[in-house]
Amino acid sequence: MAKDMTLLWGSGSAPCWRIQIMLEEKQLKGCNQKLLSFEKMEHKSQEVLDMNPRGQLPAFKCGNHILNESFAACLFLENQYKSQGTKLIPDSPDAQALVYQRMFEVFTLHQKIVDFMYYNDMVPEGERHDSAVQRNREALTAELKLWEGYLKKTDCYLAGKEFTLADVLVYPFIPYMFHYGLSSERYPALAKYYNSLKERPSIKATWPPAWYSLVKPDALKTV
Repeated sequence: MAKDMTLLWGSGSAPCWRIQIMLEEKQLKGCNQKLLSFEKMEHKSQEVLDMNPRGQLPAFKCGNHILNESFAACLFLENQYKSQGTKLIPDSPDAQALVYQRMFEVFTLHQKIVDFMYYNDMVPEGERHDSAVQRNREALTAELKLWEGYLKKTDCYLAGKEFTLADVLVYPFIPYMFHYGLSSERYPALAKYYNSLKERPSIKATWPPAWYSLVKPDALKTV
């Protein structure tokens, strides 16, 4: 069924992982998946550029449809295979609204992670300020407390008692943060969510191989 699908991906990339989780949840076996190396600049190869002219991963093709944005790919797969595998968008308007809200809130979370973790990479040395680092740290801390509160309310998944598309799209950032030293003591609900979903078959089967071998850094230890 998935033989007409091709996914070019890189290990450790949250957008790539989203599509992999989605394929597993929708029971789309047989997708032609190819792991490429960021370190070797394989994401800039002609093979990728033919699908994604930005030279970025993922590069995903489903039949004649090219969907390189992970949100677009996951929404497309859910709509095309509604009755197959896990139902990831509920029918109830109330439940649906919460799923969509949590899905798109991840962009704010992502931006605040980037602002804090990659400040030194984005800002020239002569323009860096300790006050900016502190401001970015405080903004990320406030954002994480919001997500901590969401999970305390549901005590399960991000949008209620069922695994939904919100979890598919948001979860890859959670292991990323703990991988980079986020404190499970300060964020127990996020830690519980992280650990409970690690064993979900779709997530366990697609866990980024790069994370098995890397030494755990501590970029988020102070958040």
